[in-house]
Amino acid sequence: MSPEKVCAFVPDLMDRSRIRAARADVVFTEDPGACTDAAVVVVDLQRRASVVASVRAAAPFAYIVGFLPHVEHRRDPATGPEGVDTVLPRSRFFRDVGAAIAPPAAGT
Repeated sequence: MSPEKVCAFVPDLMDRSRIRAARADVVFTEDPGACTDAAVVVVDLQRRASVVASVRAAAPFAYIVGFLPHVEHRRDPATGPEGVDTVLPRSRFFRDVGAAIAPPAAGT
């Protein structure tokens, strides 16, 4: 188990179970303050995009990755609120959750 804390703003129970399968220690929350010491924050941008600014304020150095339905992502790959480091279509995010929530290596 990685020592890096991962927080997730993902209300859908099926999505939560898929994320937990990749990372058993993920913390699902509705409180941006719970992410102050998180290395990675996952946000379902279709349902919880409104928390991104608060999460960025609470965890300024966290890697924030969001996912969107494919049709939304196809319109504009950069679709997502300011402060999100990576925006992925749902299909790509859930194809390999472990890779999707891994922060980029330092210096990349």
